[in-house]
Amino acid sequence: MSPPRGARSGPTENGSQRSERYRRLHEPRYSQSLERGLAILGCFTPERPVLGIAEIADELGISRSTTHRYVITLFALGYLEQDSSRRYRLGLGVTDLGMSVLNATGLREHAYSYLQELRRDTSYTVSIAALNGAEIVYVDRAPSFRNYVDLGLDTGSRLPAYATAMGKVLLASLPEREQSELLASIKLTQRGPNTITSKNALRVELEQIREEGFAVNDQELAEGVHAIAVPVRAVSGKVVAALGLSADTSTISLEELVDALGPHLVSTADRISARLGYRRHDELARSR
Repeated sequence: MSPPRGARSGPTENGSQRSERYRRLHEPRYSQSLERGLAILGCFTPERPVLGIAEIADELGISRSTTHRYVITLFALGYLEQDSSRRYRLGLGVTDLGMSVLNATGLREHAYSYLQELRRDTSYTVSIAALNGAEIVYVDRAPSFRNYVDLGLDTGSRLPAYATAMGKVLLASLPEREQSELLASIKLTQRGPNTITSKNALRVELEQIREEGFAVNDQELAEGVHAIAVPVRAVSGKVVAALGLSADTSTISLEELVDALGPHLVSTADRISARLGYRRHDELARSR
């Protein structure tokens, strides 16, 4: 039986890679069911985050009934979620795997010392988070020594992206189509006194964030807390996380947070990005 189209060797494989793949496919213990399940997960991309059974079946070249059976299994295991239109997107089970990958690839390890240093220098809470669907997931967090406001957050905690500075940085970095589909699928509910509850207003702010390179949270998540966040990039230049600095409104104004501590936040994010292999264009130019 031929493997599904989505799992076949790509044009970048050389002869030895194709031979190795052929050997694996004909290994008696090779599981085509597992391959198909993983191929289904691989159909979901930033450009196509929501798919129906027919779209997945056509992508992989397998029957809709077979596709439906695999999808139902992945849904039951938490690797897929279903929306109101009975279409699917990646679920929290994939996020858990992703968090393991983040730890394995060193994001948390690389960022840890920088978070501690920035927390020590500013005395405010420093966090790093990644995007999962419409939520951010905390990869690591260094709480403020002052502890004026405790939101009960820790590594692995989740928050709606639209109500946080880190989340807005990550939403702003998404490709336009993915961002539009994601915003269309979520409901903006009031979390703090200044939560953005208009999608048009959120779109305008995300465009401004994309241009300026940072985001603020002015008591949008909770009363008495504001924050600033900037992107963290991987070697490809893609935004893979956001670094944030949050403070109690009674200790520092939002303007001071941006003007006085913003440059330190940007510098720390740049250092983390450099540890992940990213080099800015000006750095590349100087190295030539």
